[in-house]
Amino acid sequence: MIEGFKGEILSILEFSWPMIAMGVIIAVLLRVTYLFVNKKKLILHEELFKLCFIIYILCLFYAVTFQDVSWSSHNYIPFKEMFRYDLGSSLFYKNIFGNLLLFLPLGIFIAKYVKLEKTSITLIIAFITSLSIEVIQFLIGRVFDVDDIILNVIGCILGFYLYKLFEKFSDKLPKFFHKDIFWDIVTVIALGGMIWFFLP
Repeated sequence: MIEGFKGEILSILEFSWPMIAMGVIIAVLLRVTYLFVNKKKLILHEELFKLCFIIYILCLFYAVTFQDVSWSSHNYIPFKEMFRYDLGSSLFYKNIFGNLLLFLPLGIFIAKYVKLEKTSITLIIAFITSLSIEVIQFLIGRVFDVDDIILNVIGCILGFYLYKLFEKFSDKLPKFFHKDIFWDIVTVIALGGMIWFFLP
């Protein structure tokens, strides 16, 4: 399952890297210029987190518009496609966890930057985003699947609560763990680990 997930990410990056590279270069240039001109402090982990969000959006754009991952026709009946495959089969896990993981980062970013306390607003954002994706897919000749919307929304809510749980845990840590330098190091190590994981 891990190898399958890795393969999916690598296949997205194989074709979308020029778009990601240009997006990252423009975003970094604009952000560094903004910080310099306005004499703002650079907080590395915050900047890397924002950059990851841009990369996530670009990958999401590619995955839902260029990469055809569907094996079925339009589905307007809730839960029909979820249980189309045998429980425990690789296609079942790919469909369920793929759609959950696709929106998990969105929930994390909403929790961190929008600072919402109510789950209902996160649910609305996730629903509108996922519905928009499905409608666009329908308009460009891809498949509309209501089950994707359900799974995307659940994935977003999971991401939201994961970040809230992380916040509660981190608030109880000693003062040193609240310093920017600590989170800079953690972020760099985490990104380094991700890059190492995805290397061939």
